Amino acid sequence: MEAPATQRQRSSWGRPAKARSGRKGSSVGSCTPQSPKDPTDVDACREAGLRLLDASAKSSESLRSRLLAKGYEVDVVESVIHRLTELGLLDDLAYAQSVVRYCAARQMGKRGTVMELTRKGVARPLALQVAGEAEDSGVFVDAAWELGRRTARKTAGLDLQVRKRRFWSAGGRKGHDPAILNEIASALFTDGD
Repeated sequence: MEAPATQRQRSSWGRPAKARSGRKGSSVGSCTPQSPKDPTDVDACREAGLRLLDASAKSSESLRSRLLAKGYEVDVVESVIHRLTELGLLDDLAYAQSVVRYCAARQMGKRGTVMELTRKGVARPLALQVAGEAEDSGVFVDAAWELGRRTARKTAGLDLQVRKRRFWSAGGRKGHDPAILNEIASALFTDGD
């Protein structure tokens, strides 16, 4: 027996199916970006940039690509990026340093941090510079030791080879230098544990 026509259809998940209107792109919460009314409107582009920065800090390259994806013209986007940089609202160096702090808190190494910085739109030379400064101050060595201690706690009671393998695997995924991983493994993962 079929359900009455007035009853709402249900999706395969058991939830009511969303009603669709006949107009293209009119669904609420649509993921497709709306084109600006005027792609040359500097004020509208600046407002869009400020809204994006208000949501989360971004590199200038990340903001540039987001504004271009919204449909603003290149010269308009460049002028907005330049002005936001002049005002100190967009600072790639400060942003890169904050990403390094985030990566260190996640016990990431230099290689992993540089990858994260470039993924977030930081220029590779700046990413290498900031990661190099953090390396010189011992940030990644401290992060590797913390990763080692955490892995040692989590794997206590397991076979020694399993413990070492898990530590090396975690250290490799997080982009640590193999020499420091070897030093930490020798110190923390011994037969006496």
